[in-house]
Amino acid sequence: MADTQPIIIKRKKAAHGGHHGGAWKVAYADFVTAMMALFIVLWLMNSSKQIQEAVGGYFRDPSGTSKMVGSGTTGAGDSFTLTKDNMTKLKDTLEQAIRKDVKLDKLKNNIELTITPEGLRIELLESATGTFFQSGVATPTDGGKDMLIKLAEELGKLPNKVSIEGHTDSKPFVSGANYGNWELSADRANMARRLMQSNGLGPRQVTQVRGYADQRLRKPDHPDDPSNRRISLIVQYTAKLDPDPPAVRAEAARVAAE
Repeated sequence: MADTQPIIIKRKKAAHGGHHGGAWKVAYADFVTAMMALFIVLWLMNSSKQIQEAVGGYFRDPSGTSKMVGSGTTGAGDSFTLTKDNMTKLKDTLEQAIRKDVKLDKLKNNIELTITPEGLRIELLESATGTFFQSGVATPTDGGKDMLIKLAEELGKLPNKVSIEGHTDSKPFVSGANYGNWELSADRANMARRLMQSNGLGPRQVTQVRGYADQRLRKPDHPDDPSNRRISLIVQYTAKLDPDPPAVRAEAARVAAE
């Protein structure tokens, strides 16, 4: 009788691969992500209102197209922030808003919008008959009031700061008077500030009110030209918000390296 060979069955135990393989890496990545989210929330809670509004605007409209130029018809847009990257869009939006306002139709040729190193400069240029202010005083005309109110409504929707300048021509006042071009330029700029802050411009949005008299003529070769008499509004640039603060980027780089 032949010998029967025993059948031996070998069972291999499944290896755990050292601390359950790579599962711990997934858990760690989730933990780091949660910590990053917490860091961002804490950072936002302690940041300025302007930054909070900018971040909120991004999540409402990540592409930035619907709010960048207002509602599609008028308005500068609540989430719009003037930076060097989008200043042209604000300029176009304000020009469209002014053109569509029937009350401002006769004044549209006396307003000039220019992009400068300071920001968007809006200049209200006087004429020989007095377009925005009554002659020789700081009292605005009806058209001047309408224009300043319209600009206040639009610029008040922005987080950007605004400075206001008053300028005159070189024509002197009556000899011996205690009131001259310095006083007139400063008073007109301050009158513009009061009117605009009463009609939409934020109470802390104006950073400066400056009177230059005839020291910064628009037409130096024609110092008596009426267009030298003007009010200038400068919508100042705002630094572009960094969506990833340096600490967040550093932590993300460290996790990726691991």
